[in-house]
Amino acid sequence: FRLVADDTQLGGALGKYAVGTLKAKNVAVIDDRTAYGQGVAEEFAKAVEAAGGKVVAKEFTTDKATDFNSILTTIKGKKPDVVFFGGMDAVAGPMLKQMKSLGIKAKFMGGDGICTTGLPELAGGTIVDDQVFCAEAGGVEGESKAGMDEFRTKFKAKYNVDVQVYAPYVYDAVKIMVGAMEKANSSDPAKYLPVLAATTDYKGVTGPITFDEKGDIKNGALTLKTVRDGKLETMAVIR
Repeated sequence: FRLVADDTQLGGALGKYAVGTLKAKNVAVIDDRTAYGQGVAEEFAKAVEAAGGKVVAKEFTTDKATDFNSILTTIKGKKPDVVFFGGMDAVAGPMLKQMKSLGIKAKFMGGDGICTTGLPELAGGTIVDDQVFCAEAGGVEGESKAGMDEFRTKFKAKYNVDVQVYAPYVYDAVKIMVGAMEKANSSDPAKYLPVLAATTDYKGVTGPITFDEKGDIKNGALTLKTVRDGKLETMAVIR
């Protein structure tokens, strides 16, 4: 069972955002050939095409690479509005540097692998405002904000550290599991898992929780971020 959006939702929401909000007509997709990078890039490409955009280039590298001039030169010739990278920040940083040196002015997008406070430094200060867009799984909005704020305050008071991104989801996960065990009157997975699977609209600190038939959260939220003034900034919660 999963309480945050999976890579299908992550890539899909970003693809829809690229075409619908950033108005991208042509996109280039690069992945690092890892299960994560390739998976999220494929979902992004599918969502772009479903939204009416066009994937003009599909290239790949590795999660250890530092030189991208060959694939970026190929991509430059296709004149994309957006370059999407499925991979991690350690590769995305140098890639952004080389995009700048090649004069590629496209927006740069990626999943939670590049959505880090360290990305601007890894890119050598070459990122301009609103050039990079990324998303990480999870996010609260509307009525759920009050519950999350209260959780953050209590967490800080108890442990004297700020909440890290997934702590509230672990908290909700434990509460849901305990609730299912109590309802089933058993800690035997064979008995409590069917109860857990039937969880509907559970009011967690991260928002309402309902599982689909695979155990993924329905309508999982993502937090969209961008880089401004060399810092990662939260923009909105998207689904």
